[in-house]
Amino acid sequence: MKREISDESRRWFLQAKDEFQDADDLRKRSRFYLALFHFQQAAEKALKAFLYSAVPSEEVFFTHSIYELVEMAQENDSDFKQISKASKLDEYYIPTRYPNGLPGAVPSQFYQDPGEAEEAMLLAKSVIEMVGEKLDR
Repeated sequence: MKREISDESRRWFLQAKDEFQDADDLRKRSRFYLALFHFQQAAEKALKAFLYSAVPSEEVFFTHSIYELVEMAQENDSDFKQISKASKLDEYYIPTRYPNGLPGAVPSQFYQDPGEAEEAMLLAKSVIEMVGEKLDR
């Protein structure tokens, strides 16, 4: 059964908001490596929610790159230039999960900076807020 594009967009956005909340809970518990990854995931899913609503097709977005997704979103709405700094979240897609992503280190021990986690939270929040505004229109 095919889903309506607007339904798919809402599903992705709901997951993005839930994942953001879970990431923030992890941040508050000092589980920074997990929080960083899930902030990246929340931003990715929010951007995909926007793109599902903005692109009149059922194209599946295979990229996981915030940079690429923001670029795609900008093609449809120049307001997305305001959140281009969120591409920093791409740094957390692989090395926060795999020891071989950090030569000589382990993610759970390497990511120990609460300031870094707060910055990631604010970047993800900016994406979710922007997408939320656009989807409400």
